[in-house]
Amino acid sequence: MVFDANIPIYLQIMKDFKKQIIAGNYKSGEKIASVRELAVSYGVNPNTVQRSLSELEREGLLYSERTSGRFITKDEELLKQLKSAYAIELLDVCIKQLQELQFDKEAILKQMKERLENE
Repeated sequence: MVFDANIPIYLQIMKDFKKQIIAGNYKSGEKIASVRELAVSYGVNPNTVQRSLSELEREGLLYSERTSGRFITKDEELLKQLKSAYAIELLDVCIKQLQELQFDKEAILKQMKERLENE
């Protein structure tokens, strides 16, 4: 993973985890790797990974079992909300960029519809 120097690394790791969950690379209830293993895979300090995972626990996306490790939430409603929020975030960026290029609402909708039909 290539990190953006303008955004705290722990936030970027959190976002990557969320994307992995949304994409189905992590399943509901699945155990995740240890902090040390994740730190090695991300190439960062274990404290940075620990901070990311703690924040994800606060958000309810992860939970800990004392002697077993951390797991992806089993809360399907929360996972649906995460997916929806991420889609909205992506759409907002796309719409903003198109509006900056002077596309109006109808033109944006037309382009989106044509693009989806051509997939």
